[in-house]
Amino acid sequence: MFTGIIEALGEIKNIEKEGTNVHFTLAASLAPELKIDQSVAHNGVCLTVVKTDGVNYTVTAIDETLQKTNLGDWSIGQKVNLERCMAADGRFDGHIVQGHVDQVGEVENISEKDGSWVFDFGFDPGKSNVTVEKGSITINGTSLTCFNSKNGKFSVAIIPYTYEHTNFHQLKIGDKVNLEFDVIGKYIQRIIRGYDN
Repeated sequence: MFTGIIEALGEIKNIEKEGTNVHFTLAASLAPELKIDQSVAHNGVCLTVVKTDGVNYTVTAIDETLQKTNLGDWSIGQKVNLERCMAADGRFDGHIVQGHVDQVGEVENISEKDGSWVFDFGFDPGKSNVTVEKGSITINGTSLTCFNSKNGKFSVAIIPYTYEHTNFHQLKIGDKVNLEFDVIGKYIQRIIRGYDN
């Protein structure tokens, strides 16, 4: 389980394909603390550490993950938001994040607002995911609050600290982002809609 509070930015150093799997090697300040079999959220995607040398570490994404997230678009040199699993005695500074991406969204607009930024996102509403005004959303692993919540659209405000310490500073209009919708909202949606929708 995660909270959506980004610990560090990782930089992709190598991408290696093996069958339908892809191995990503990253450099990050938290790399020396990682162990094999540890779960780390990468842009909101929970991946298992399979190799570490103290400076870099490697995770593997299967085809299912590549198809349902933006990992297939990753390139060498790209910055990735990182968060380790929440410790049992940790604080929920963000919200309950599972590290399971529900769908990919797209950056529709970016506007600067006197030192902060507003990002507008769109997503396919046909997948039954919803946002609510002032509700929680996870974008590339970052816990944020929605506003301008509409069918298939929402906005978030980004303060300078978040802009600088996550990969929001490298996002451009048209970029794909990983979205994990609020888990409580997903359960309520399932109860209301049932299993036939």
